[in-house]
Amino acid sequence: MPKVEITIPEHLEMQIAQMVERGEFVNREEAIEDLLSTGIKAYKTSGPMDDEEPATGGLEDDGMMGHDDEYVF
Repeated sequence: MPKVEITIPEHLEMQIAQMVERGEFVNREEAIEDLLSTGIKAYKTSGPMDDEEPATGGLEDDGMMGHDDEYVF
């Protein structure tokens, strides 16, 4: 498995250490691997946000059907 060296803020290191102390993870390496993997999966699910508006103006995507006061769910 490749090794990666990172620098993280102290508050994140403390949170990881607390999770290991509580037994949520066996050690720091497992915690970091699992948390990073979970973050990547969440990123893939939500995906990056595009700044461009769709051709429809985005009304349908926001639940609007072209009316200022009507939402369609």
